[in-house]
Amino acid sequence: MRAPPLLLLLAACAPPPGAAAAPTPPGWEPAPDAPWCPYKVLPEGPETGGGRLCFRSPARGFRCQAPSCVALSSAGRSLRANVLRNRSVLLQWRLAPAEARRVRAFALNCSWRGTYMRFPCDRVLLGASCRDYLLPDVHDSVRYRLCLQPLPLRAEPASAAAPEPAECVEFTAEPAAMQEIVVAMTAVGGSICVMLVVICLLVAYITENLMHPAVRRPGLRRQA
Repeated sequence: MRAPPLLLLLAACAPPPGAAAAPTPPGWEPAPDAPWCPYKVLPEGPETGGGRLCFRSPARGFRCQAPSCVALSSAGRSLRANVLRNRSVLLQWRLAPAEARRVRAFALNCSWRGTYMRFPCDRVLLGASCRDYLLPDVHDSVRYRLCLQPLPLRAEPASAAAPEPAECVEFTAEPAAMQEIVVAMTAVGGSICVMLVVICLLVAYITENLMHPAVRRPGLRRQA
């Protein structure tokens, strides 16, 4: 069976099987020789064709810092979702050098939970050099589930080991208005505490100096 042209293009971004493995960079960042991440958003349905091939630059040097970002990890600790306050999610993943040499692409599946059933959202096919993907415009107060599965470099026989299982992470985006209310209440609460301290000091001063009569100092007796 002939491989689709898209998979051949994505596999071209991966190092050849016999080539020397480049040292894996620390953390979650891609290799320095991978300036672009090829990806394709697939249409809904079981077919893998269609869509348009795009390229994005990796998010190098990204750090998730509270309170503007919340980081959630999968059970295997190899997939991480950075939920940002601007209603977007930066998905990051990492592989061991031995696993990275056997991967030709990544399949990303997104779904969200409704009242009675789960609905699909984006299906993305990413190149072997990709280590992150930005999911924009997530809905507030909706439970999302993102699953990433590495696709093997070549078709394995039926007797070979099973493919790598997908790593999944779930998150709920907090409403932006609610975050602004929390920040505003925190600022107002701090101001109220300062005002209460000032009022207490003022009451103590008034009680000490105005409410009690002043003690008259003994003067010199007049000589007759």
